[in-house]
Amino acid sequence: MPKAKLLLIEDNPRIQIANKDMLELLDYEVAIAMNLAEARECLSTQMPDVVVLDIMLPDGSGLDFLQELRQNTELPVLMLTALGSNEDTVRGLSLGADDYLAKPYDYQVLAARVEALLRRAQQVPERIIKGRLCLDVTADVATCEGADLLLSQKEFSLLLIFVQNEERFISAEYLYEKVWKQPMVGSSNTLKTTINRLREKIKKCGYRIEWSRGEGYCFEKE
Repeated sequence: MPKAKLLLIEDNPRIQIANKDMLELLDYEVAIAMNLAEARECLSTQMPDVVVLDIMLPDGSGLDFLQELRQNTELPVLMLTALGSNEDTVRGLSLGADDYLAKPYDYQVLAARVEALLRRAQQVPERIIKGRLCLDVTADVATCEGADLLLSQKEFSLLLIFVQNEERFISAEYLYEKVWKQPMVGSSNTLKTTINRLREKIKKCGYRIEWSRGEGYCFEKE
């Protein structure tokens, strides 16, 4: 089973290293960013399962970055900050943060909050509708204007990930790990073949799956 992936955006080296070491001991895969520029670069090539975001960063506000994130993704975001007033908490949550933890905090509390966000993110609605597409998640069935697309289990799993991350690039490695439940080693031909079949089956549904070198696959409206 692939490890859950976390992105820590924190400019304090001591806090960053301590958080990273603790979370890796709990078997998470942890990427780090010292500032917003590094965070954007990281998010352009991989998709974490949870973002842990500091507010006060050297090249901008984490709150502004949160707004930027929410324009493109519903990734779970846990705000970590020294600003612990009620006003700061309310502002962070109103801008779309999923949880808020003020410094100083107990590492066990941080771990518990991350785990709670992961559990919440894994809760998928029974039915998802995107334009002419309808996904019955409980039955692994996708229809287009009522017609069954006859997707395989792998095709449905890929489509579910795409629908939940519309207009966001997703790496081949992430898709393979999520759908095939193991790291992608060597060629990605199996993934490419499955996505090509999925492309054909959804081509009349108003969506397409694009690919960009160095960025990955993107599910978007035609």
